[in-house]
Amino acid sequence: MLKILTLNNISVAGLDRLPRDCYEVGSEFSNPDAILVRSAKMHDMAIPPTVRAIGRAGAGVNNIPVDKMTAAGIPVFNAPGANANAVKELVIAGMLMSARNLGSAWKFATGLQGTDAEIGKATEAGKKHFVGFELPGRTLGVIGLGAIGVKVANAAHALGMKVVGYDPTITVKSAWQLESGVEQAVSVDDLLSRVDFVTFHVPLNDHTRHMINAERIELMRKGAVVLNFARDGVVDDQAVVAALDSGKLHGYVCDFPSNLLKDHPKVITLPHLGASTREAEENCAVMVAEQVRDWLENGNVSNSVNFPEINLPRAEEGVRIAVVNDNQPNMLGQISTLLAAADLNIVDMLNKSRGDVAVTLIDVAGEPGQDTLDALSAIDGVLSARVLRCAD
Repeated sequence: MLKILTLNNISVAGLDRLPRDCYEVGSEFSNPDAILVRSAKMHDMAIPPTVRAIGRAGAGVNNIPVDKMTAAGIPVFNAPGANANAVKELVIAGMLMSARNLGSAWKFATGLQGTDAEIGKATEAGKKHFVGFELPGRTLGVIGLGAIGVKVANAAHALGMKVVGYDPTITVKSAWQLESGVEQAVSVDDLLSRVDFVTFHVPLNDHTRHMINAERIELMRKGAVVLNFARDGVVDDQAVVAALDSGKLHGYVCDFPSNLLKDHPKVITLPHLGASTREAEENCAVMVAEQVRDWLENGNVSNSVNFPEINLPRAEEGVRIAVVNDNQPNMLGQISTLLAAADLNIVDMLNKSRGDVAVTLIDVAGEPGQDTLDALSAIDGVLSARVLRCAD
């Protein structure tokens, strides 16, 4: 039986993809074969040597020590796009809330006191303070055109907005999915100078931290709105608040509350709701459970942030071996020579690499003994070698 450790509550819809005749799922295993996680911080966690995969039921992997896992030969899977619709809907809601001043208007309405007649009179007198604007004809800038960014851009375009996108690493798949009316910016600065709203759909790293700062805010149109449903830190909150106070910006909508933001009258801050829908949680759990299972049982890799994409259909007969190794010369030669010495004929084989790591899937005629697996593991540069079966 394969043991799956859950560090957070993972949707049952995903766990149901792990058949109970092959998998045990629990939160207390000390030597699991794989780990499923949502938001738990793993950087200081002692990863058991039995772990063969980590699955993040979501898109971002900032809570996982990816480089450490790569060095150990452990793939880290995520679920890009599984929560895309949920985030898209929240971004559209954020634009509407800011454009119509719904946050401050709601606070005003809930603070009204007196009789119904008095409340009605106060409502009519106060509504002039919350006059907003409409979205059609306004321009939205989308930075990051992955699964989420494409959906946001297309939805805004369907609402009658002009849309400008920027993503220097956009994939062919994403480009095909974009509405033809979405314009391309040549840089972040170019995009910011052209938009009334800007939304981010990028990971947090050294290149994206404080992507919006005081200098770049100066490039933006007066009365623009900043939206951040990506990661805390992508936006310099201090700079945005200063721009709100000066009247340069109209509003800021984000998913990351803080003492600086939560009571500001021009800020709408939500409790990290981006992927908080039942549908998104189920989609993420299903996707990552299936990916982890396919790796454990077949050695196939999809949606890994540190391993190469690889998919080798199972041969009708034979036993599959998965070897993870450093991406260096003569690895395949050493592996095939060792298998030949063990009198194991190779039926099919596929090798893929990504950066410093490579994966080799081998279907052999015959049953590899433990001595053969030990010999494979002893090859200089091999990180792991295992026979793939659900009870292994």
